[in-house]
Amino acid sequence: MFDFSDAKDFGRKLNRAAPKLQPLAQKVVAKVAADVATQAAQSAPVDTGALRSSITADVAGLSATVRPGVNYAHYVELGTSRMAAQPYLFPALDRNAQSFTTALAAAAKKVMPGG
Repeated sequence: MFDFSDAKDFGRKLNRAAPKLQPLAQKVVAKVAADVATQAAQSAPVDTGALRSSITADVAGLSATVRPGVNYAHYVELGTSRMAAQPYLFPALDRNAQSFTTALAAAAKKVMPGG
């Protein structure tokens, strides 16, 4: 037999904390998305500058999209049979993954001290 009382207690705490946690989590999502977009733009190779200047971050609640606005961006990121990859977006995402996790955990601790 398994004892799920700790999990149930945590679930109750999480439900009580959700209204306080959501705005903090939204700030974390927005900050990290902006950081990813900034770093991707800084790392993007420059020929005309169109790729670099087209990178944007759109945030809606707890969701964010960072994307370049030029139609050839994926060829630069992933390469082609005639051109080596010049990654700029995935590395920026990788560099920010840990800070996202850390910031989200810190936000949760603010509203759920002691877990």
